[in-house]
Amino acid sequence: MFIRRTLPILIAFCIGFAMLIQYFIPHPYSERFYDIVVQQWFITIYAFMFIFAYRSFFSHHIRKVKRRKTGYIFSIIAIASALLMAVGGFATRRGDFFDSLYNYLYAPLQATMFSLLAFFIASAAFRAFRARNVQATLLLVTAVIVMIGRVPLGDYLWRGMPDLIEWIMTVPSMAAMRGIRIGVGLGAVATAMKIILGVERTYMGGT
Repeated sequence: MFIRRTLPILIAFCIGFAMLIQYFIPHPYSERFYDIVVQQWFITIYAFMFIFAYRSFFSHHIRKVKRRKTGYIFSIIAIASALLMAVGGFATRRGDFFDSLYNYLYAPLQATMFSLLAFFIASAAFRAFRARNVQATLLLVTAVIVMIGRVPLGDYLWRGMPDLIEWIMTVPSMAAMRGIRIGVGLGAVATAMKIILGVERTYMGGT
């Protein structure tokens, strides 16, 4: 019971409280402790996280291939791609083969995927930007103005269009974004305090 419940809470409290003090009350000793100890621990934890991630990745796709589930061909491609990239990264000294795979295979595929997403975004925007009420009409008008102003056509139609777009992006849009960021920050602080004080325990598996 102590190892499963009390010990994780004590570790979270000590580490969280130490990081809180180090962030708000910096000191040469605390900064040295953070740079030497905490950063090394982060690197070690990240390494183990990659090991568990690869284990979960391969076990999931191998299980899918064995059971011949729908789309298991894509699992075979995923496994082969992961092994190929791993071999390219570890088996070559200079990493030329790995860089070639990344630049000439992965990057074009990623660009193709994101270019296809543009059509889905346009379709979703067409469905969302419908003038059903005042708020939707305001959103529609603002979106149309910004889209026109971001292309050379906007400057051709009206010389003051770039200045208007800059004002929209730096004043009303930035004000809304700052409000969202403040809300996210307050939520993060509240969640961190709940974890440090032991109120939030979902990271222990729901206990």
